Amino acid sequence: MNATMRRIDQVTNILAPLAVGQVMTLASNVVGCGFILGWNLVSLIVEFVFLSRVYRIVPALSVKLPIVEEQCYLEKRRERKSSKGESSLTQTASFTEENEGLHLRGSTSLPPCLQHLRRLLSTCKEGWRAYYRQPVFLAGLGLAFLYTTVLGFDCITTGYAYTQGISGSLLSLLMGVSAMAGLLGTVLFINLRKAYGLIKTGLISSCLHLFCLLLCVCSVFAPGSPMDLSILKESNASDMGGMNGGGHRRHGYLLQWGNNQPLLPDRSSIHWTNNTVLFENAPTGPAPESYVSISLLFLGVITARIGLWSFDLTVTQLLQETICESERGIVNGVQSSINYMMDLLHFLMVISAPQPQHFGILVIISVLFITAGHIMYFLYTRKAKRKQCLDT
Repeated sequence: MNATMRRIDQVTNILAPLAVGQVMTLASNVVGCGFILGWNLVSLIVEFVFLSRVYRIVPALSVKLPIVEEQCYLEKRRERKSSKGESSLTQTASFTEENEGLHLRGSTSLPPCLQHLRRLLSTCKEGWRAYYRQPVFLAGLGLAFLYTTVLGFDCITTGYAYTQGISGSLLSLLMGVSAMAGLLGTVLFINLRKAYGLIKTGLISSCLHLFCLLLCVCSVFAPGSPMDLSILKESNASDMGGMNGGGHRRHGYLLQWGNNQPLLPDRSSIHWTNNTVLFENAPTGPAPESYVSISLLFLGVITARIGLWSFDLTVTQLLQETICESERGIVNGVQSSINYMMDLLHFLMVISAPQPQHFGILVIISVLFITAGHIMYFLYTRKAKRKQCLDT
């Protein structure tokens, strides 16, 4: 089911830019925006109807915490506590009751806004504790590290491609090929799981993902790469000069394609997709001396999505199968917050190094983060295998 839903997402990523692009080309951008608005409104109604039907078919979904599952979870906690000794358990319980009494007396004297903030912080703290206690903690954290990357078809990579003389039509084609690679990743996940099991599927997907990303690292040092570390100091100096009212400030990936071009093209030439802004007649940067670097970069990004989506499905499946149902919503909420936090970090990286000449540094940093995430998954598999050996 997870693989099927991911395939629907990838097919949508292929068809949506083509459909909207045709509407904007044959009619106008205003009609295209109206088409997107109408499509979202219709989709909202369809989604509401389907969700309502699911809740009617499965009434248990409306129950926040099943009683049986809650009792099972509480019994497990009691067993863990009893293993530490009855005396320490009694002391801890009495100490906890005293603290709770003091906490209640202290919280009633606080203003309502501070009480709400205190409850919010307490909820976040308990959520992080529940997340850390899970055996699949390292695998989920490793997946979050994969979000700190510029090696994807987002606005950062699109802007860099424009500076390297890549046209918007070619980028649209590459986006479609990338989505097709994601479809292959879902097929690979199903076949690998049937043949080797879930954990080994993650290992194979990790190795495939890292191997393909080596092409991106090679692109940094290949002919045609604009990487120039000496400009880093000049950029910082010019930024300081601009802040003080003097000097010349350079523009980053999304602001300028030439020395004398405006900051942004005309509004009528903008094509919007889910994660990327494509410009119909946007001026591209000067053609590089060689297209070897940009070709290796996109070849690595596209092929890496096969292993990426297979690995993503593996970790998603592990989170669903290994987490107690009473904690599944809490853990998934924490997992999503970590994913967004790591995604925010990659934008901060771009802010600190905004020039096309710095993009090679961002590529290397992204590969390091991804490697760290896969290492965390390797550590998880080691612990899981060791636990299986002890159980047998």
